Order: sequence, then C-alpha cells, then structure tokens
Amino acid sequence: MLGLLISFFSFSAFNSNKSDIPPASKNHNYLAETPDSISIANLMPEELFGIEIKNYHVENSTIKRKENLSTILERFEIAPATIAELVKTSKSIFNVRNIVAGKPYTVFTSRDIPNKAEYFVYQPNSLEYIVYDLRDTVKVFKERKNVETKVETIGGTIKNSLYEALQENGGEADMAVHLANIFGGVINFYAIKEGDWFKIQYERNYVENEVVGAGRIRSAVFFHNGNEFQAHYFQPDPNTPGEYYDGNGNSLHRSFLKAPLKFSRISSRFTRKRLHPVQKVWKAHLGTDYAAPQGTPIISTGNGVVSESGFTSGNGNYVKIKHNKTYATQYLHMSKRAVKKGQQVKQGQVIGYVGSTGLATGPHVCYRFWKNGVQVDPLRQNIKMATPIPEKYKVAFHQELESVRMEFAVTPIEKEVKEVRYALYEERPSSLFRYFDVNDSSDAI
Repeated sequence: MLGLLISFFSFSAFNSNKSDIPPASKNHNYLAETPDSISIANLMPEELFGIEIKNYHVENSTIKRKENLSTILERFEIAPATIAELVKTSKSIFNVRNIVAGKPYTVFTSRDIPNKAEYFVYQPNSLEYIVYDLRDTVKVFKERKNVETKVETIGGTIKNSLYEALQENGGEADMAVHLANIFGGVINFYAIKEGDWFKIQYERNYVENEVVGAGRIRSAVFFHNGNEFQAHYFQPDPNTPGEYYDGNGNSLHRSFLKAPLKFSRISSRFTRKRLHPVQKVWKAHLGTDYAAPQGTPIISTGNGVVSESGFTSGNGNYVKIKHNKTYATQYLHMSKRAVKKGQQVKQGQVIGYVGSTGLATGPHVCYRFWKNGVQVDPLRQNIKMATPIPEKYKVAFHQELESVRMEFAVTPIEKEVKEVRYALYEERPSSLFRYFDVNDSSDAI
C-alpha cells in the first residue's frame, strides 16, 4: 500500500508541502473537521508509513532547534516513563540522540483522544524512517521508502573541475569518485584539464520523484589527452560479479592505479637530476610527488603485503608494499600511517595520510615504484593486465554496447544541445558511432 501512496498522493507525509488539501493548522492535520471533510476523507490514502490512518489525525512538522524526542512527545501526553522505555527500546535500532533539527517527523493521534500520540515517525534521511509505536507496548522499527531507479545519461565539458562539471550538467558530485575508481588504471585524474569531456549512462534513484542519489555507472566515455577512454559494466555470468570493460571487451582492471591519491596534482616528477628543495643540492629524484592538503587519504596502488612501515629522518612516516616478485611501491612523508608491517592490503585501500614529515617543504606524498629492484618512473610503465570477456559472452556484450553507442551519439557535451549535436556530425564523423573503439594511452598502467 505504501507504494500506491507514493505513486498517487503527492500530499503524503513524505512531502506534505505539495499537498493540495488546505491544512487545518500549520502542522498539517489532514483529517481536521472542515466543510469538505467528507470529500477529503474519500481522497485520503489508506496508509502512511504502513499505518492505517482512517482513525487518526496526522500531523507533520520538523524538529526545531533545542527540541528533542522528549519535548515533542510530552506535548502529546506521553508519560516520562513511556519515553524512557522508548529510548531504551530504540537504542539498538536508532539512537534518539541522533535526532537533529530540520528533519521531518509525523505524529498520529487518536480521533477519540485528539492530543494523545499513538505513533511517532521520524525521517533521519530521504530513504529511511523510524516508527515508534506508542500504544499498549512500546515498539520501534526501521523501514525504507520505495525507491524507483531510472537509467539516465548526461554529458559535460570540464571548465574548472570534474566536480563542477558534473553538477552543472545535472549529475551528482560524488560521481567523480566513481569515475576515478572505474578509470583509475588508465586515466591520470590529477591531470584532468579544461576541455576534457565525458558522457555517462548511470542509475539514478528517486523517492517520490525527488532525487536521492546516483547508483551504479553503467557506461561512460571520458576524453582526456587526445584519447577517448571507455567503460561498460557487464556481468557475463549471473553467479559472478560484473566488472567494467572497454569497447573491445577487455577488463579495465589494472594491477596498479595511476596515482596514490584520487584527486591531486603532480608537484615534482621522476628525474635523474633535480635541485632538492630542502638540501639545496642537485641529485636524482626517483619518485613522483603529489601535492595535496594535509590529511588527504593515501591509497595503495595495487594489492600486496606491507614490507615496511616506519619513520626515517629523510622519508618521514612511510610505507613500502611488495606486490609480487617484480613490483614494489613506497609512499613517503605521511602525517600518519594506517597499516603495519606484514599486513595484506588491497588496491585502493587507505594506507596513510598526506603530511610533510621528513625532508619535505609542504604536504605531499612522494610515490616510488620499483621494478625488479630498480626504481623507475611509474607513469612510463605499461603494465596491461586486461582480461577479455569469454568468447561465449561477446555477442551479448556487443548487443548491450550498441544501444549505448547510439545513445551517446546524441548526448551533448555542452549545454547548448542543438549546437553540440551539429558539431558531433561535422567535426567528428569518423568516430560518431565509435565511442568505445578507443586506443589505449601509451602511459596506461
């Protein structure tokens, strides 16, 4: 019944501001006596939050400053002993100390005893609600609202930052993190610049036609450094997790991520000769420095075992990870280490935080990369560990991909839709239907 409520009654408790029913009071008492009470009653939903409302007055409001559960329920003739029992019962489900100002709540009062609350419903977020049954025996339970998932497509061109471009074009800012996770092995996200662009097909979640967040990215194309990188989520076997593949059906997973920070900038590159900023002497710099704010999480670029976790006067707090017989990585100048020697770590796991310990002039991480015991430039390595889709699933994969290609072909990357669509045909006819036929970057790891 709750689903029917959400679909057909925009004046429900979840969104009382949209109601067409004149409220009897500022608290939206839905069933207050009015000349039209009979016709209103005929239009009212049968349930709110799973509660039959025909015998209740329903009032909606929001938590005020310095207001808490006790002050609200005392107004509705709930005894202090009952409130204490409710707080105790609720603790394992939802701590009432977490009730905060500005959040909505709904009170169901008996029509026979108008000031006596029988249910109190609190909504801590857009997806969940907590029901407090205040009748004979106090009961508390948590429920989730009905969520509708829609598949949507957006595109945009980066002018200042990926975050801003996503928001300006109707996406959510946290999608930037998802893109970094998906393309982390092939795109240097610290080097994204003005003019780079993207197209994304993704799942978007709604409650009562209001956006509550983005779900999985289904497909994406990202233009960077003259190349179009593509990702397409595909689950070949329903019994195994899906993953992201390029247009040729090769897995996007790489043994190593491009950088140990998801969003930062290179402040000093790998070189055989550099004037040391602290020691003021010319010497080799066999690492890549990534500048970032103090405390920024540092992640392991690959799976492995922590071989060293300690402190030296030069390195400051540092962590070294052995990935296999060939490769090892090291992360210097941390403000704090988050792993210990002998600990196994996964790719993308936080191993420490950006600092300026040791010989450092400012907060950054010096990332060092070993191959067969020799330090090398990680940005020049070409370690491709792409696993293709099994042959028997390739037909299904390309069928899915074809519909995405057609949709991306008409998805604009600028706000002026008409101009962009013309530009797509005039300036890029050879690749109009080849958004996933992309050459790998030579510096992909």
